[in-house]
Amino acid sequence: MIGVVLIGILALVVGGCVCVVWADRGGPRWTRVVASATVGAGRAVRSYQKAQRRKSNSGSETLGGGDAG
Repeated sequence: MIGVVLIGILALVVGGCVCVVWADRGGPRWTRVVASATVGAGRAVRSYQKAQRRKSNSGSETLGGGDAG
């Protein structure tokens, strides 16, 4: 069951990438809509990852601030 879900997600990602390339080359209007959604989703994921990285880095600093060895 998990394999089917992962294959579905992979198909959506590949399809989105194809639409981005096709829209860049002047494809139909629906490819530009799908490409915009794909690029927007990528930006949202990247923004979320940066926020998570900032959150995890702020808690991992030591009080000494230097190397122990």
